[in-house]
Amino acid sequence: MKKDKLHIHWYPGHIAKAEKKLKEQLSLVDAVIEVLDARLPLSSSYDNITRLLGEKPRLILLNKADLTDKNELNKWIKLIEGKSGFPVLTTDAKNSKDLSLIVKKAVELSEPRIQAIMKKGLLRRPARVMVVGMPNVGKSSIINKLTRSSKTKIGAKAGVTRQQQWVRLNPQLELLDTPGIIPMKQEDQARAKRLAFVNAVSENAYSSEIVANELLELLNQKYSAQVREFYKLPDDIELSLENIALARNWLVSGGSPDLERTSVYILRDFREGKIGKFILDEIEE
Repeated sequence: MKKDKLHIHWYPGHIAKAEKKLKEQLSLVDAVIEVLDARLPLSSSYDNITRLLGEKPRLILLNKADLTDKNELNKWIKLIEGKSGFPVLTTDAKNSKDLSLIVKKAVELSEPRIQAIMKKGLLRRPARVMVVGMPNVGKSSIINKLTRSSKTKIGAKAGVTRQQQWVRLNPQLELLDTPGIIPMKQEDQARAKRLAFVNAVSENAYSSEIVANELLELLNQKYSAQVREFYKLPDDIELSLENIALARNWLVSGGSPDLERTSVYILRDFREGKIGKFILDEIEE
């Protein structure tokens, strides 16, 4: 059966407007927490991040780390820290044990700017940070996680836009509670496909069947044994939507494989980490 190839038409509207808003937010903070999807440490990053953020200190959070292979993720942490010069921490929405470390690092990164303010004769104030990242990498879940135990909404500050809401996490740190969305025109189809695999692209931009087919192709290259074991497919049978549908007895009337249902299940199984813990990006040698 000839398989259609995936091509994602994804151009978030108002990029210039979104970048302007992000830069206005950045002017209010001492440091940023940049959120990446740990399954896509490269594909969920923004190539021109330095142009966008300038010299603003960054704490890089690899979110959804519970869905990845930890040994492989450690290699990515070293690589990103080496290339960016900023600290990298792993996190996920379910675990709160890393909260104190995230807050501590954010305060440390903010300290140089606070010292500069104090040298001008102003009083010490709490560090101010915001969470930034591409759409759907989990920025809101990180904000919710950080603010869950804090009920102190500070509201508007002198010289700060009234719409900006601040939450005091502790006496040393305040968080801007609206995420800074890094907009992106996605021209790299290989990257766009990977973002679709993890549901970081609107489902209106693609067909589930084509995305599931291409996900299986990628998983077959890197993690064939784990996928076959999960779907109970022996090595002599092609890893395909059709064969998984037949193995699971997902059929339509007449006994043909139900490819739409199978596609939805495969994407869900992958995104929830049921098939295995994977990183889809490759570290270039």
